[in-house]
Amino acid sequence: MAFFGLVGNDQKLAQQYRDRESASDKAARKRREGHHRNARAADQQGQEWEDAERSRQYRGGWRRSR
Repeated sequence: MAFFGLVGNDQKLAQQYRDRESASDKAARKRREGHHRNARAADQQGQEWEDAERSRQYRGGWRRSR
């Protein structure tokens, strides 16, 4: 009969936890943030490759390295 003591408790708990982020929302946010962090690193690597490639083209090849 202890189950019947919990009925009606949901509104009280909802008020108690209303300003908190749920665990699933927090996990989803962390995954998104991790993705964005990795995307920035990949973007930076791509930009560095592009700069190096452009520099190589202006110099006339890899063998002429000065």
